[in-house]
Amino acid sequence: MSDFDRLFAAAAAARAKAHAPYSKYHVGAALLADDGNIYAGCNIENAAYPEGWCAETTAIGHLVMGGARKIVKAVVIAARIDHERVPGGRFCTPCGGCRQRLSEFAASPSTEIWAADPDGASQHFTMAELLPAGFVLET
Repeated sequence: MSDFDRLFAAAAAARAKAHAPYSKYHVGAALLADDGNIYAGCNIENAAYPEGWCAETTAIGHLVMGGARKIVKAVVIAARIDHERVPGGRFCTPCGGCRQRLSEFAASPSTEIWAADPDGASQHFTMAELLPAGFVLET
């Protein structure tokens, strides 16, 4: 089974647990970490919408709590619960905040990120393509 297939399955399982009563937009993310494990998460909305957790944020939290520190590859599956596609037929890429979060944990600018729909169609990006001028603190 390919990395994409393994990540897609984990992201789909996470997406099935999404709590999105306000937007009806269910998202699952799965991250392949430098430790070889897959960490997944879903979006979790609350009544103070749009406050809540994005799927990528939840997955990064699991990655950190699992002891990993770098993302090698990622898959994000997003669609309304009725499987309605993103307007214009394009895939939903991570939001700006999640692009920054993913960038901070990405193994390199060439880290692979796939935006997918629930049927398995996807579009491939590198981290540098998603966030070409990300904020970086010098430490």
